[in-house]
Amino acid sequence: MKIMVTGGAGFLGQALCRALKAEGHDVSSFQRSHSQALEAMGVRQVRGDLADAKAVHAALAGHDAVFHNAAKAGAWGSHESYFAANVTGTRNVLAAMRAHGIARLVYTSTPSVTHSGRSPVEGGNEQDTPYGQGFKAPYPATKLIAEKDVLAANDGTLATVALRPRLIWGPGDTQLLPRLVERARAGRLRFIGGGHNRMDTTYIDNAAQAHLDAFKALAPGAACAGKAYFISNGEPREVRRIVNDLLAAAGQPAVDKAIPYRVAYTAGAVLELVWRVLKLQGEPPMTRFLAEQLSTPHWYDISAAARDFGYVPRVSMDEGLARLAAWWTTRG
Repeated sequence: MKIMVTGGAGFLGQALCRALKAEGHDVSSFQRSHSQALEAMGVRQVRGDLADAKAVHAALAGHDAVFHNAAKAGAWGSHESYFAANVTGTRNVLAAMRAHGIARLVYTSTPSVTHSGRSPVEGGNEQDTPYGQGFKAPYPATKLIAEKDVLAANDGTLATVALRPRLIWGPGDTQLLPRLVERARAGRLRFIGGGHNRMDTTYIDNAAQAHLDAFKALAPGAACAGKAYFISNGEPREVRRIVNDLLAAAGQPAVDKAIPYRVAYTAGAVLELVWRVLKLQGEPPMTRFLAEQLSTPHWYDISAAARDFGYVPRVSMDEGLARLAAWWTTRG
């Protein structure tokens, strides 16, 4: 099939393109800039902005299915920029799919759409875990709107499914692990509230596999059509262990320092104000949303994904860490 992956140059996007190519599909990617990695894979690249309806319409012509993975992520930035990428962009993808008669959409969402401040989620499933409210960052707020749009679009001619992978990591990561290593080396890494809250994570190959599993099962009227699913390794661990295991894979010593939640939350509020008033570049080192996320239990029941489209994590946390350590020593 001819499949379009939006955001194919990113961490998960590259994994999706690689997995789809391995299945024999003709793969294209829509992203802002050219990617040498995708060129090496033989992925056709179309450059453009998701907020540009004409560009999206032209890019999707001739495709049979779409993996809509592109998004503006992070914990900081203007609401307008997040809305343009995450909401307007998704609406443009849906409109283009309708116009071209493309029948299947696998959308990459996030568990953050269920984030509600300090409310813990422990073993939550899709039915009992409501959408969040009172968001203190534009990322989860706009991803929630986009997910709702995707699920509402599901009908007899367009089958849609939304996946919510939790904290993706593994070989090829250019964000999470490098940032952890940088902060640890600088002595600026702290656990919020002790780091004993449990969280889910997802190894990169498992995240990609979940998307392919959902795609293969997706069709009008399928069990997964019009629904959202939590995706993870199914191995919740304390944040303290997750961070130190990742650092160990990068050959770094463990960290142990912690700060109280209230201190982190207050610091986040102050830093947000400073960044906003002074119009500073980059993200603040702490925000209120991050303080809440990093100090609250967040782990999910993934049995619905297993039931409806056969997702079972193939790479365990320990095996993934071993692969990550091997990659870290050989990366350029």
